[in-house]
Amino acid sequence: MTSAQPNSQPTQPLLIRIDEAARLLSLGRSTVYELVYKGELPVVKCGNARRIPLAALHAWIDTHTEYHD
Repeated sequence: MTSAQPNSQPTQPLLIRIDEAARLLSLGRSTVYELVYKGELPVVKCGNARRIPLAALHAWIDTHTEYHD
C-alpha cells in the first residue's frame, strides 16, 4: 500500500449514494430514484445498497445540458 503524497488532491469517491446524487444535482431524492428506475442513471448494486457512479452522474449532466444561442 502506498501513502498519500502531502500535496496531493483529496480523492473523489467513485460511487455515491442516491441522496448524495440528489444533493449534487439539486433534485429531490424521489426524482433521482425515478431517473434510476427509468434507466437514465445507472446504479451499482451491492446487496440492498444502490450507488451511482460519479462518472455516470457527470455523463448524465453532459447529455442533458442544453446550449442556446
